[in-house]
This record gives sequence, C-alpha cells and structure tokens, in this order.
Amino acid sequence: MNKNGVLDIIKELEKSALLLNQEEQMLVVDEIIKADKVFLAGVGRTGFVMKAFSNRLMHLGLKVYFVGEPTTPAISKNDLLVIGSGSGKTESLIYMCKKAKDIGATVSTITIFPNAPIGTMSDIVVSIVGSTPKNENNTSFISFQPMGNAFEQMTWLVCDNMISILMDILDKNVDEMFQLHANLE
Repeated sequence: MNKNGVLDIIKELEKSALLLNQEEQMLVVDEIIKADKVFLAGVGRTGFVMKAFSNRLMHLGLKVYFVGEPTTPAISKNDLLVIGSGSGKTESLIYMCKKAKDIGATVSTITIFPNAPIGTMSDIVVSIVGSTPKNENNTSFISFQPMGNAFEQMTWLVCDNMISILMDILDKNVDEMFQLHANLE
C-alpha cells in the first residue's frame, strides 16, 4: 500500500498540484491585500491548516483573525473571510459564510466541492482535488491516504504558496516577518 512512505505522498500531491488553478489563488491574494481585516475559519484538521495560514498572514503584518478565538472582532463590509472546508457543507462554516455575506464581507473558500453550499455562496473558490469521507463517492480523486489527508496537505501548500506571493507583492522578507514572530515562548 504505502511502499515508499513519504515519497508516495509527495507523488500524490504532485499530481494534485498539476490540477491547481493559480488564477484562483491570485484572486484570494488580491482580496487579502484589499481587505481591512482577514478572517480565517475551518474545523478539524483543516482548521489547523487555516490557523497556520493566519499565523503567516500575521507575520506579514496584516490584521488577521481566526474565527472563534476570544480576541476575534466583528467582521465588517471591507473584510475578507477565507474558509477551508473539504466537503463545503460543514454547518458551522455555512452559518459563518451566510453571516459574512449578509454583512457585505467578501468570502473565499478552499474546497474539494465548489458546488457545495459554501462554494456557491463564496465570491472566490480555490478548488483542490481530494477526498473526504463526508462526500464519499462524489469525487473522482482516490487517495491511498486516510480521511481528508490529501486535501489538508494540499490546502497547506496552497496557503504557503499564497504567503510566498504576498511576500513578493508586499515586499516583505523573512527578517521582517520574524520581527512579528511570537516572543513569549
């Protein structure tokens, strides 16, 4: 099954990467730059990926918040909500999406299923091939990895790619970013 370990995972991710649409990612990057505040949301392992993305956005000096944390302020019209959801139908994330849209904020999602509820409500969709047990048999992508691993891994890489693009656009380097790194460790 997994004869070469990590190399098999990398080969699978490489196949997925070839199917990515760089223009979708650039649309999100443009909205991140325009937004007054950037909010990120996700649950489970995808939530961890979105928290990591929010961490790097903070290192770039942006006003960024992970939804649900006690210090997260109200979202407003000139803000962006980025949702990570493999299935695109997680109830709590659907609620957040509706609320943000009602307020007039821009919404983006990273998902396997752009036609699921969150994708259809979003202004920008970044489509990633993957599989999830929540949408069994509704995708042509078959992963040898368990659960939503392939989606979560590719989402992490897509978010890191957007950070690299933002570093170039915002003319930020690692030394500048490190100045914002946590120092109460």
